[in-house]
Amino acid sequence: MSKQKDRRRAAPFAGLRENEKAPVDMTAIRKAITEDSPQGDLTSKYTVPPKAIATATLYAKGDLVVAGLDYFKAVCEQVDPALDVSVIAAEGANANKGDILARVSGKARAILLAERVALNYAIRACSVATLTAKYVRAVEGTRARILDTRKTTPGLRDLEKYAVRVGGGLSHRRNLSAMVLIKENHIAIAGGIGDAVFMAQEGEEDEGYVEVEVKNLKELSEAIEAYADIALLDNMSPKMIKEAVKLAKGQIWLEASGNMTLQKAKQAAQTGVDFISVGALTHSAPAVDISLLVETDMDRRQQP
Repeated sequence: MSKQKDRRRAAPFAGLRENEKAPVDMTAIRKAITEDSPQGDLTSKYTVPPKAIATATLYAKGDLVVAGLDYFKAVCEQVDPALDVSVIAAEGANANKGDILARVSGKARAILLAERVALNYAIRACSVATLTAKYVRAVEGTRARILDTRKTTPGLRDLEKYAVRVGGGLSHRRNLSAMVLIKENHIAIAGGIGDAVFMAQEGEEDEGYVEVEVKNLKELSEAIEAYADIALLDNMSPKMIKEAVKLAKGQIWLEASGNMTLQKAKQAAQTGVDFISVGALTHSAPAVDISLLVETDMDRRQQP
């Protein structure tokens, strides 16, 4: 028999911490800058005087949730530590078309060299946060919380999961080392749900969590009997999810998953499920529109 744990403890999914900052990865930023300008900015070399000074403004060109502007700032300062970057919009704020998000002043060549990489990071983070906020609004009034997945852009996982939290969602496990999640291939190799959960429970420390994927009510019963902490309801219809909630009777956390559109997430939330995981938050977030525009009164003179 598997270990019995306190089923009243909280599930292991994290939301945004108070005063949490974006997890800026300077190694990745330096690599991205080198990728974009391995021998410098050829166009600016011929069209922008070396000592020209400029101010550029970062604008929202559509409605969005602000996230990841620390990355924008870090890219600019990596290109030229003398650049003066002012982040104006707060993380998690709702920005409307025309709102100013940040300003950067200094050598024009440096601003133009940093522009694309800085924008790429900001756009990605804002896009994920904006889509997450839509899913969070879709399940308002229910107990369900929106979760991300590991379906992230390689190298950007920490930024994207942070952006999910900024948008009001929760982060599922960060990686394969963070928590046991038994899926269909593990079950097939282990010989069944009960055996798989038993082996995981025996191997995990007392406070470790074990989640198992189930496809029907019979498998859910097996997960409950094996004393799993969380059952991942894989591609179940709203009707079946509702039956799963009734069957579980609060004995196990329930996470609905599988091609969750906004409408499907809303329907799943109305069944009383605890969590809804949405891969689209990080693998299919539509890009928001943000622009960095140089003010037209820039000083093109050769400044000392």
